[in-house]
Amino acid sequence: MDDSSPHLSPRARAREQTMRDIVRIGREHLVTEGAAALSLRAVARDLGLVSSAIYRYVASRDELLTLLVIDGYDELGDAVDAALEPIDRDDHIGRVVAIARATRAWALAEPATYALLFGSPVPGYEAPAEQTTGPGTRVVGRLVEVWEDAWRAGAIVLDDAPVAPRRLSRDLARIRRQVGITAPDRLVARGLFAWAALFGCVSFEVFGQYGADTFSNPGDLFEHHVAALVEAVGLG
Repeated sequence: MDDSSPHLSPRARAREQTMRDIVRIGREHLVTEGAAALSLRAVARDLGLVSSAIYRYVASRDELLTLLVIDGYDELGDAVDAALEPIDRDDHIGRVVAIARATRAWALAEPATYALLFGSPVPGYEAPAEQTTGPGTRVVGRLVEVWEDAWRAGAIVLDDAPVAPRRLSRDLARIRRQVGITAPDRLVARGLFAWAALFGCVSFEVFGQYGADTFSNPGDLFEHHVAALVEAVGLG
């Protein structure tokens, strides 16, 4: 939302600013209260509104959660896009590394929002796919672009034999058609592994699964993991 839009009326600009403030305060409450305890009344209080007034902007707690999910996914996607800007499109390894590092950096800077996106489900809430799938697939979309570019450039060499069992091969073929790529089943399967592994590595660090004193610099381990992921898809 752009509050400098000259075509908007003062009332519309004021509404956009209020929506931005609701999302900002909602994200602050994720840090202090957690997603399960998110309260529209508490957000209204911090915004300086009577509790009933906030419903003119956000109809329910679930709608607020959806706004926070979309905002988080878009912020992560923007961080990844910014990291990719200086990387040459032919530098496939550099692009994967940039995506991975940007994802980790954003997650460590925004652990509460990362937990909303990739942690335990919020009881009673289900994100509406029609609103969240697009923002939620931005990062994996960038990874798919790298793998497809690398495949087309001959930087990844794999046979195109179907992956067993047959039902998995059918699933992978459907994914390829939906995404519109030419990479074979084996690369799609390896890419799915790399996607899951990347976010698994980030989640382990964000949620403290390694323990507080296991590694003097967890970033060193992450770099090792990223190199392994690059190798796993056939790059490097």
